[in-house]
Amino acid sequence: MKPGYIKTEVGVIPVEWEVSDLQQACRETITYGIVQCGPHIRDGVPYIRVSDMDAPELVVDGMLRTSGSIAAKFARSTVKEGDLVYALRGKLGEVRQVRADVAGANLTQGTARLSPNEKVASGYLVWAMRNPRTVRQAELEAKGTTFREITLADLRRIKIFVPPLLEQRAIAEALSDVDALLASLDRLIAKKRDLKQAAMQQLLTGHTRLPGFKGEWVVKRLGELFNFSGGYAASRDQLSTEGHCYLHYGDIHGSAKTCIDADADYQNIPKLDIPLKRVSSASLLADGDVVFVDASEDDAGTSKHVVVVNKHKKPFISGLHTIVAKSMTNELAHEYRRYCFQTPSVKQQFLFYSVGTKVSGISKSNIPKLSIPVPPLPEQTTIAKMLSDMDAELAALEQRRDKTHALKQGMMQELLTGRTRLV
Repeated sequence: MKPGYIKTEVGVIPVEWEVSDLQQACRETITYGIVQCGPHIRDGVPYIRVSDMDAPELVVDGMLRTSGSIAAKFARSTVKEGDLVYALRGKLGEVRQVRADVAGANLTQGTARLSPNEKVASGYLVWAMRNPRTVRQAELEAKGTTFREITLADLRRIKIFVPPLLEQRAIAEALSDVDALLASLDRLIAKKRDLKQAAMQQLLTGHTRLPGFKGEWVVKRLGELFNFSGGYAASRDQLSTEGHCYLHYGDIHGSAKTCIDADADYQNIPKLDIPLKRVSSASLLADGDVVFVDASEDDAGTSKHVVVVNKHKKPFISGLHTIVAKSMTNELAHEYRRYCFQTPSVKQQFLFYSVGTKVSGISKSNIPKLSIPVPPLPEQTTIAKMLSDMDAELAALEQRRDKTHALKQGMMQELLTGRTRLV
């Protein structure tokens, strides 16, 4: 054990730190709120539900309101500025700080009020409750299977680390700064995604033409551009560590990627060990093939697809519940195929031709009926390059966001356990 540290019942901490029950760290009894809130009263007293904790901050304008008489019966759970609201169920472990504009609101039975005492800074307690060690304690104490809930008695007994106040504030400031950086990156990513969607809508429909291009566009049915076939009848049960690269329905539907590279993505692509003679040449995915899902449980998934990049002709097949589109002509540039099926009008056509209730799907006989506008090849290439550059910028921002998130997790592990000291 390093000098200056002591061993406690819940781990090694600096000698200046204390271990406290959560209730001991609060000036008032931890309590939940109103049991039956009654109908919404426009000018009534706002109350905080677990669903109000979906956003990073509590926003009073979106809260439901109860009558003053009901709120008065539960005055004990009225929140003050600097209090914390803790989710007792559903979003178990989520915690939000009460700002001045939320002060005076009440709670529901699914949330609890934590009122830190003079030894605990409100900002620090937020992070102490987000500490993975604290969250694990709550999860271990929670009752239920599909619907997890922690009782007030168990919540009050949760152990937290309490550094000196000056150090608490330094820890809270450091973690809040990196949290703010993450939030700004999320906003920037959302803005860039919106810009890309707007650019796609304008460029892929011909509403906006890039400088230097004036040629006529033509509308083509997919049946004029592609031959369509179903996927290979195989399942994940046949997966192996070697063999044919295998594109599963779920790998398309569950991914945000619009292309898959047999070379760059090789290590992450599942493999199917089957005799080569059982696979027809028509079933092998070639460079530029487009693979669509044939069914989805939601509207957004009906047009999900990937473009195959397979320049070195690796053995690659697509599985059940996919539709493989192989080019009949050279009218669509490979890079352009990554984007031309993503416009609202094309997605709307997928929905129009899809059938089913809980699961809707498009058939090999209907997908050829869809149509897309086709610009001259040089314009396609330029549009694809512009959108690809936007994708690269988004990918770089997302990578930076992921690294910042990993940094935050590491900082929490170091600062909230006292391994690294700021003061």
